[in-house]
Amino acid sequence: MSLLAFFEWCETTTIGTTVRDSIWLFPVIESVHLLALALLGGTVLVVDLRMLGLGMRERTVSQVARYVQPRLIGCVAAMIATGVPLFLSEPLKCYYSPPFWYKMMFLALAILFTFTVRRRVAAAADANTGLLREKLVALISLGLWLSVGFSGRWIAFY
Repeated sequence: MSLLAFFEWCETTTIGTTVRDSIWLFPVIESVHLLALALLGGTVLVVDLRMLGLGMRERTVSQVARYVQPRLIGCVAAMIATGVPLFLSEPLKCYYSPPFWYKMMFLALAILFTFTVRRRVAAAADANTGLLREKLVALISLGLWLSVGFSGRWIAFY
């Protein structure tokens, strides 16, 4: 099965048809999706700014990262749970949309980076923040998640 055939099949799913045919379902799901992205951005921002040595100096990076970890996981799960029905409601538009492919690439990279490299660096960081390694990881993390948000927003305008 080709990728286009898969996307065509997705368009015929019950979920996709239901969301597409409803006058209110798509905007409600998209609102929850954007809220999850905003909350995810907050969890990422708190840890990354701490890794950059900005804010929350009374806590170590590892303490801040441990505190937001469950919220981060919840936000990623909510984004995926709402993103799937949004995708299923317009898969052919997504297939032909370069911003969609950029978003998927950045999302995969951001999730992989966040739950591997960034998690390891944040867990090992102590009160002496500001190391070059921590700053670089924080900047890459911020760049990846901002790219997810910007490319996702770009989908609507392409």
